[in-house]
Amino acid sequence: MALKAVHVSDVPNLDQVQENATFSLCSTHFSKEVEFNRVAYSIPKFLVIGHRGHGKNKFQTTDRRMEAIKENSIMSFNAAAKYPLDFIEFDVQVTKDGCPVIFHDDVILSVDNLVKQGTVAEKRVTDLTLSEFLSHGTQRNTSVIGKALFRKTKDGKIVKWEVEEDDSLCTLQDAFQLVKPSLGFNIELKFDDHTVYHQDHLIESLHSVLNVVFECANDRPIIFSSFQPDAALLVGKLQNKYPVFFLTDAGTRLYDDVRRNSLEEAVKVCLQGGLQGIVSHAKGVFANPSSVIKIKDAKLSLVTYGELNNVAEAVHMQHLMGIDGVIVDFVQEITEVVSDMIFRRTKVEDEEELDPLPKFSQKELSFLLRLIPELIRL
Repeated sequence: MALKAVHVSDVPNLDQVQENATFSLCSTHFSKEVEFNRVAYSIPKFLVIGHRGHGKNKFQTTDRRMEAIKENSIMSFNAAAKYPLDFIEFDVQVTKDGCPVIFHDDVILSVDNLVKQGTVAEKRVTDLTLSEFLSHGTQRNTSVIGKALFRKTKDGKIVKWEVEEDDSLCTLQDAFQLVKPSLGFNIELKFDDHTVYHQDHLIESLHSVLNVVFECANDRPIIFSSFQPDAALLVGKLQNKYPVFFLTDAGTRLYDDVRRNSLEEAVKVCLQGGLQGIVSHAKGVFANPSSVIKIKDAKLSLVTYGELNNVAEAVHMQHLMGIDGVIVDFVQEITEVVSDMIFRRTKVEDEEELDPLPKFSQKELSFLLRLIPELIRL
């Protein structure tokens, strides 16, 4: 299934979805309601969510943890499952022939000898068939050599994608079948930031994902999330079993679609579409700490992502601020922090009780919340 780019003016509003669109596209598991009906989603504890499983891969870094295990792989998911995580987060795209696969980048970089010997070619994941997608990287069949994978760094340099423990690319169905069933899945519905999608193509892509989820999820906890506002709204409209969170950079990057540019806009999207929560860049929350109260007043859950969440003190501060959870790369270290620092057990008269330490007075907490935005700007 190829997703076509169209002009903004050609895209209908969500309220133009036909009355029978949901009914005709979805199985009986999916919502047949046309109107958005928000069901509050309460997170019972402070969540720790493994980013792309055991953590993302980052190149040109001195931190070997970022190059330990291939991100978004079954190996990474099962490595994360060894720690007391609540969820793992991963990115799902749909191939040209309609199969949901797990991969973060919009494009795959690999050597294409058909173009020129040793040339690194760029191909969109959504323009590949499933077999073409799976032909890249380490192969499950050890007698087959896959196409070497490369990645582009922030400065535009193309480097070979090498990790200490490699694994093959996988599908969403693989994840359901091969990962510990009690581990929750935060499924990020991935779309290209620079493409405007026609509603019909979004629905077709989402329907492919939902079919796999409803067939394979069983009792596994699921959260959907997306940076694409219309995709987030539609997945909340197409089903009402699982919560949907809107992902936002919270002003750390700006887009043509204003809905993506602030926490205030994110709240509007959630309330408009009956979504259950927001996943925000941690820097955006620290730069605007008063937004946490507004989000909570709107009865929305709030989770954060970003490299700040690999810093123990930043995680603890977010817990004190009332944030519901963090998406992290350093799974072992941060789960230990949450266990030891936030839920440290102390013995009181031979009885164990949960004691959130350290404790701050309201005055001290207010000072820290005023100070943090200034530190973020440095």
